[in-house]
Amino acid sequence: MLLVCRFIVPTAQAPAFAARARRALELLGAAPGCRGGEAGRAVDDPQRWVLTLRFDSVDAYRRALSPFPVREHVVPLLSEALPEEPSTYETLLVGTDGAVEERVSLLAEGPEQHSR
Repeated sequence: MLLVCRFIVPTAQAPAFAARARRALELLGAAPGCRGGEAGRAVDDPQRWVLTLRFDSVDAYRRALSPFPVREHVVPLLSEALPEEPSTYETLLVGTDGAVEERVSLLAEGPEQHSR
């Protein structure tokens, strides 16, 4: 499962945001089932940031949000993500060393069903 949160951060607030993103990566990255994550800034628009984490499952992600330090430090940060964009994605294709593994969707319906 992927967590992708996008943010607009004024340039003057970038150092404070980076510190908060670092804390989120530390806390969530230490959770069982978290495979790691990254925070980055858009090259062509330095006010746009993204925080991405990978989890073994939706359950692992939900459990990672439970501890008090996460609710205190991470949940407020995630609540500032751009609201019009989805933030959780299921992993369907994984590429490693030139090979691609296809995973079965957890959704009852395929994507074509959702466009109706």
